[in-house]
Amino acid sequence: MSEKEKDQLSEKGQQELLEKYDAEAKTRNVKGKIYHVIFLGLIAFSVFQLYTGIFGQLTAYIQRTIHLGFALSLIFLLFPAARGMRKDKIPWYDYILMLLSILVCGYWPVYYDTLVQQFGGISVMQMVVGGLGILLVLEAARRAVGLPITIIALLFLSYALLGPNIPGMFAHAGLSLEQLIQSMFFTTEGILGTPLQVSSTYIFLFLLFGAFLVQTGVGNYFNDLAISIAGKRVGGPAKVAIFSSALNGTISGSSVANTVTTGSYTIPMMKKLGYRKNFAGAVEAASSTGGQIMPPIMGAAAFLMIEFAGESYWNIAKAAVIPAALYFAGIWIMTHFEAKRTGLTGLPDEEIPSKLSVLKKIHLLLPILAIVYFLFIGVSVERAAIYGILTTIIVSLFRKDTRITPAKFIVALEQGARTALGVAAATACAGIIVGVVTRTGLGLKLGNSLVSIAGTIASTPEIQLMLTLVFTMITSIIIGMGSPTTANYIITSTIALPAIVALNDNLDVAIPLLAAHMFVFYFGIVADITPPVALAAFAATGISGGEPIRTGANAARLAIAAFIIPYMFVLNPTLLMIDANVFEIIFAFFTAILGMIAIGAGMIGYWYRRIKWFERILAIATGLMLIYPEGYSDTIGFVLFAIQLVIQFMSRDKNAKRSKTQVS
Repeated sequence: MSEKEKDQLSEKGQQELLEKYDAEAKTRNVKGKIYHVIFLGLIAFSVFQLYTGIFGQLTAYIQRTIHLGFALSLIFLLFPAARGMRKDKIPWYDYILMLLSILVCGYWPVYYDTLVQQFGGISVMQMVVGGLGILLVLEAARRAVGLPITIIALLFLSYALLGPNIPGMFAHAGLSLEQLIQSMFFTTEGILGTPLQVSSTYIFLFLLFGAFLVQTGVGNYFNDLAISIAGKRVGGPAKVAIFSSALNGTISGSSVANTVTTGSYTIPMMKKLGYRKNFAGAVEAASSTGGQIMPPIMGAAAFLMIEFAGESYWNIAKAAVIPAALYFAGIWIMTHFEAKRTGLTGLPDEEIPSKLSVLKKIHLLLPILAIVYFLFIGVSVERAAIYGILTTIIVSLFRKDTRITPAKFIVALEQGARTALGVAAATACAGIIVGVVTRTGLGLKLGNSLVSIAGTIASTPEIQLMLTLVFTMITSIIIGMGSPTTANYIITSTIALPAIVALNDNLDVAIPLLAAHMFVFYFGIVADITPPVALAAFAATGISGGEPIRTGANAARLAIAAFIIPYMFVLNPTLLMIDANVFEIIFAFFTAILGMIAIGAGMIGYWYRRIKWFERILAIATGLMLIYPEGYSDTIGFVLFAIQLVIQFMSRDKNAKRSKTQVS
């Protein structure tokens, strides 16, 4: 075994770490007949989704309830009720929950004609079925996704029932238990709403695409590609982590999973080179979290945004390009300055894969490029995913070691379905939240309340605008903690986004809806590296041996772009390529990169030499002016940047001459 392999976390260690911080990884490991039942159930789930993706979706209610039925029944067989329970045995009550899931979700397909023609209230039997459906979704989400989203859903259900008893502006007429159950399970405004619809169509197929891509060995290829490109540069392993995590983020829907799988390879390399353990863990956590905002897939949130923002996929992916580039550029710049400050070099030649071996597998990138091409020419999202899977299978045949054999094909079907279980539970549970907001008007009330609070504090409309954005940011970070990407975006866009929309009505501003969606999405995602929760940072410390809070603080500092860029593209959407020509976009990107260099230098305390505290403040201020895409701020920022750069060069040369004189 090589030294590099010894340093890496074993597969068992990775799984234990995932189970500690990622609810979706806490599955049972049963054997015997029940294993085969679960295995066949997962395969059947994928086959059903492929069939409807190829030959056309079923009626909305039937498509969604069958999808939900598969997910719920498999979750109760795979996920134990509590941490510490036996994983080699399924208790009797989980078999009952599995059967109830099949019966409850099967109620819609069996009685479809009766239900769609029914007017008025629901029967006692339907009350029982709908009530069980809500409880099963809540319990499945608790097991497969985590407690936070379940608590939020329960609070919203309580709000719907207790409306008349709530004082102040948040009071509403209230829903009876019958009305609540009917809206949650027998309409498309609740559990069977838009989030589950996207899960049962776009998201599952793209998760399946990712599972097929993984079977080609693309994860290891991403690591080799990253090392060949960045390994020999200053502070090479950190830049490898950034590059590799960005690539893996295109097929991963979890910051924690990305951190553990990629980090088990990159964090030991960083520590071996000389990076501090808290910094090494932070680089990986910040980079892996950034994978969720990386086009073309954006942790599957891009497909939800199609429905929620009412934009085409291409507009969403295009809007995400510059912010994602600035995010990773910021981390790259700061790791570079940290390496220069501490005198760290790149990897030795023997640890760099040959360019020829990397080029031989370049075909593994073709499926991702194919997806982008199909979506660009206007192919539907479902068809693009199907074509992506076919492309993956075809290009895998180019080499024996990447070939998807019949056995790997079956494994991909199983793994794709496994990955989709948590997403299905999360979207169904999030549908409850969306349904309550729709029925009670809570979103508008929350939005207006945040704007009103900002208005009572602010003395001018401009300050009110900024305060509202700050309040929205804080709300998004809090409710995004501990939630997977899809649920995270659904909740933030439902609860936090109305505040930005309300600004357009209350102030003389015109914030594009897509910019508002991207704002809450970004801050919901960075909750994974924002202390005190910071799940991705906590997972990184399991590999680095660092301190969770300090690692989280370092990760938040490295990801500073994610805390700055959203404000900039809300105030001026040029960075999202909205209502801007090519010259404006190129100029905005160029100045923003210069801004990230200045901010990175200020955050690390090093440019071409160590810089003093007042120089750090000036550098950060310069960077903010350059990032904001506006003529006056760009001009001032550019002048300040040039002055500081000249000073850096001059002082560096003086230090070099002084050192030579001392030596001689």
